[in-house]
Amino acid sequence: MLKVIDSAVPVACWSCSVAHNESTLFCPHCSKIQPPPGGDYFSVFGLEKKLNLDLASLEHEFHRLSRKVHPDRFARAGDNERQWSLADTALLNDAYRTLKDPLRRTEYLLKLEGAEIGEEHSGKNREGGKDPSRAPADLLEEVFDLNMQLEEMRMSRKMGETDPALQAGLEQAKSKFDGLLDDVDRDLREQWDIWDTADTAARKNSEKTMVALLDRRRYLNNLVRDVTETLGAE
Repeated sequence: MLKVIDSAVPVACWSCSVAHNESTLFCPHCSKIQPPPGGDYFSVFGLEKKLNLDLASLEHEFHRLSRKVHPDRFARAGDNERQWSLADTALLNDAYRTLKDPLRRTEYLLKLEGAEIGEEHSGKNREGGKDPSRAPADLLEEVFDLNMQLEEMRMSRKMGETDPALQAGLEQAKSKFDGLLDDVDRDLREQWDIWDTADTAARKNSEKTMVALLDRRRYLNNLVRDVTETLGAE
């Protein structure tokens, strides 16, 4: 079951002037559609900020709300209501796409908490500069060998040659990095449980761990992509 919460900030309905929850799409008093709500994607569905979500219930609520705000229902309404219907529909779609995806949901919540997430923040060095291409310390040797193999494979392809041993080595490397991606995903799920139930101090530690895991996952995913593209090249 989805756990629903109420916003602490009331706003007045534009139609009946009765105060209601700022994240509500419809006035609970007169049922009129409201302007796109403020707050975050969790509040759109009336949810606590949690990483473990009931996805079946989330999908059900998404479809229920989508039917209510569908623009066809407001074809004969005023200009404001028609515009709000379109805006609310777009907001619901964005919120649902983000919350239903485990990685996007994790990144989104961490950003809400002030974490720096994404390629532009990954691989920062000790002086505060950015080096997004920097390999995790435990993978330096393997990444160096992998890059050499990739370059050899590309040169062989340009010369119209094939090297079965080189191809087998790259396939083995891809399999290993796929496994490391699975390990990261498992560790992230463990951190979800910690973040959802921890106090503020423990949550901060969990956030740092998840940011590092997401950076590692992004790097590994890029490696797998490079190997896949090279193996698939004609």
